[in-house]
Amino acid sequence: MSEFLKFAYELLSQVVYNIVVWLAALLKVLVTGWAQYFLIFITYFPTLSIPGKILSVLLMLLLIAIPILIIVIVVRRIILNHQLKADKSDNAALYREIGRLNKQVLSLMDEKNSILALKVNAMGGTERIPYMGASALTDDVIPTVEAVTGGAAQAAAASERAGTVMGQAVPAGSGEVTGQSASVAPIPGPSGDVANAPVVQAVISEASRNIEHRFPKLALVDEKYEHFVLPVYDNEVTLEEFVERYRRFAASQLHLYYTPEIVRRFVAGMAASKLLILEGISGTGKTSLPYSFSRYMDNPATIVSVQPSYRDRTEILGYFNEFSKRFNETEFLRALYEANYRPDPTLIVLDEMNLARIEYYFAEMLSVLEMPSKDEWVLDLVPTAWEGDPKKLDAGKIHVSDTTWFIGTANNDDSTFTITDKVYDRAMPIELNERADAFECELEPHCDVTAEHLQYLFQKAKVEHPISDESMDKLQKMDAYLQTRFRLAFGNRIMKQMYDFIPVYVACGGTELGGMDYIIARKVLKKFESMNVSFVRDEITGLINYIEKTFGKAEMPDSKAYLRRIQNLY
Repeated sequence: MSEFLKFAYELLSQVVYNIVVWLAALLKVLVTGWAQYFLIFITYFPTLSIPGKILSVLLMLLLIAIPILIIVIVVRRIILNHQLKADKSDNAALYREIGRLNKQVLSLMDEKNSILALKVNAMGGTERIPYMGASALTDDVIPTVEAVTGGAAQAAAASERAGTVMGQAVPAGSGEVTGQSASVAPIPGPSGDVANAPVVQAVISEASRNIEHRFPKLALVDEKYEHFVLPVYDNEVTLEEFVERYRRFAASQLHLYYTPEIVRRFVAGMAASKLLILEGISGTGKTSLPYSFSRYMDNPATIVSVQPSYRDRTEILGYFNEFSKRFNETEFLRALYEANYRPDPTLIVLDEMNLARIEYYFAEMLSVLEMPSKDEWVLDLVPTAWEGDPKKLDAGKIHVSDTTWFIGTANNDDSTFTITDKVYDRAMPIELNERADAFECELEPHCDVTAEHLQYLFQKAKVEHPISDESMDKLQKMDAYLQTRFRLAFGNRIMKQMYDFIPVYVACGGTELGGMDYIIARKVLKKFESMNVSFVRDEITGLINYIEKTFGKAEMPDSKAYLRRIQNLY
């Protein structure tokens, strides 16, 4: 035994000695050996050539970098281990949250498949159809085709149950339901027997119609106006007073400030089109202008924030849900419906309207507003009328009231789409590129005015302030010049808007040439942006000279400034 102990001692002592020698050598390589390294470097460096000196310096730098890198790695590892230990409790909470979310997902899948199973069961079958949900993770039973489709005997039993729906007896295989006539094609079973086919479809249709409200939001609007008392409207106000009183109202009650020129353009734009587009840099009051204007008329605007995902009319009007048998209503639809109750102007604001393509989600509305007869301003919501539908719906259709104006705000940056000529031609663009100075005034109350009175003031302005023959002659000459040089023309729609816009602009305190200048700059010259770059740059100077010669050097400042901006842009 003593010989073994002697053997073990000598063996282990040699192992320990070798480990110590290895550690001492490693320590000498990385730490204590640097004095010898530098001594060798200093000895040989003076005798080396220039390339040798450069290589010797690089070699020394490499040797220095190795221990530094090892130290950095060790320190980073220590810090990482410390952080992982510190975050241990946070990681546990995160794992628990992930588990909870997984359970919620499985629960939602279970609920969805339950609804689908109920839908299929309504078509026949004596037993509930199994479905794949959260239980699919633990159960081994999968629904069979026979269990889903059922047999002839199951169909007959379902027919008998359907015949007693709502306490009314219905013969099996009959196509009639007590109290109404329903023609339903029989549904054959797997054996082809249709003698006892169920009439569940007719019963489902009847039960769906007995839902109290498939338009809950619109039903609330009906309740709101059932005993609504309209205010006393001011039908004596003139357009100039209307504009100035609004400026004082916005300043005194909302601390919002607008120049008389912007307000004149906005009101005249309402006379020229049901769709206005407010453009300009951020922070100039594009959204607050229609908001404060609607507050001034005591009918707050509905502001709809347009999303980039908008693709069709359902995004703003909603859609009918076949499962819940209810219409998924939007605030846009509610405001459109409520406008049929109110005689005062209703403003619906599409905020950031060019985040999505306007000609996609707003296409149907653009077409409806082009109809010459107001009776044709209708939108289909559902195919047929049901009992309990809102009062102002006509056979599933909603009427677009003549008291409604649509106001869109638009920014021009990388996150938005370009507004196409199709939209611009139908709309009236209003540019807001600068903020008005604040001013003090007395507290101004709101102004209750009907849309009918505003329309009357618009028509009155066309009679009292028609476009002069002199201005029309200059306009026709400019039209001929643009057709000859640029192949641009004043279309019929632009001419109609000009006849509507300019008289109201004058009645609000503006000048005839000022209104004409604004229409030409925003509706005609804007088309230069889509023309050939070099061609426009060379011809714009001649057009500016022609405008000054025709209208005068001091006139048409908007048009000339716009042309110079286009010229500098190119």
